[in-house]
Amino acid sequence: MLPVIYSDEFLDHKTGKYHPEKPERLTAIANALKAATFADKIDWRSPTAVSEQPLLMSMLVKAHSPAYIKKLWQIASSGGGPLDGDTPVSPRSYDVALLAVSAWLDGVEAVLKSANPAFVLARPPGHHAESDAGMGFCLFSNAAIAAFFALEQPGINRVAILDWDVHHGNGTQAIVETEARIAYCSLHQYPCYPGTGRATERGFHNNVLNLPVPPGSDIAVYQPLFERQVIPFLANFQADLLIVSAGYDGNADDPLASINLQPEDYALFTNYCLGLTRKILFGLEGGYDFDTLSQSVVATIESCLL
Repeated sequence: MLPVIYSDEFLDHKTGKYHPEKPERLTAIANALKAATFADKIDWRSPTAVSEQPLLMSMLVKAHSPAYIKKLWQIASSGGGPLDGDTPVSPRSYDVALLAVSAWLDGVEAVLKSANPAFVLARPPGHHAESDAGMGFCLFSNAAIAAFFALEQPGINRVAILDWDVHHGNGTQAIVETEARIAYCSLHQYPCYPGTGRATERGFHNNVLNLPVPPGSDIAVYQPLFERQVIPFLANFQADLLIVSAGYDGNADDPLASINLQPEDYALFTNYCLGLTRKILFGLEGGYDFDTLSQSVVATIESCLL
């Protein structure tokens, strides 16, 4: 059984009819998983209520300034509004974003308890959210917060984050690159939003690996990068837990980028990771074409179940 942590409350973060990061993304994925041949092997779990997650706020402030957290709460509680031109906040967005963080913390605990993968099917996404600013559809830096939380657990001394979303996780990198116990690796289209993630950036402890790829890249570009750089970097770091910022907007049909991956390519990426460890937490980031997004999540989870 593979835990998938999900709640219908994640649909209550409203972004507007024409915004690409919409609730229907999760609905499409959930429906695809329930129709999959391995549906009986999925353990659907609800996230822990925020009020029952004692370390949530202390982990949140490791990643975000109190002023930003207060600002986000104020925008939501006053009826909503824009954080920036791309990132709307609705009345329930603050609460939903906190519940998403809780789901990622639950995912960490599930993986460490079973020593097997789990998948967090939550929104809003997180990897663009910086310490003092949400941006790029992201409110809280879920993967970074999960990494800090993991380091609080017994026997966890090092955590690696692999970000295969088509966009660079500027927020994740900025938050974790000063922490020697966390490594961050990103493959991303360049040039592309948000314009960060140069290959020359190595972090404060040689703990960052950025692999920008040009528009039009496909699996023939990605596969050698995984084999020659991603996997050696992660193996050398010897993490006790691997967190994957699992964005699926690198698919050829995705409207927000120009990479030519196919859903089955994410099964290959997953298998590379499983070759390192089964202690993997996958958490949803981007992916805006419902069909290829759903197929890619199915491919990821099916690989974990083989």
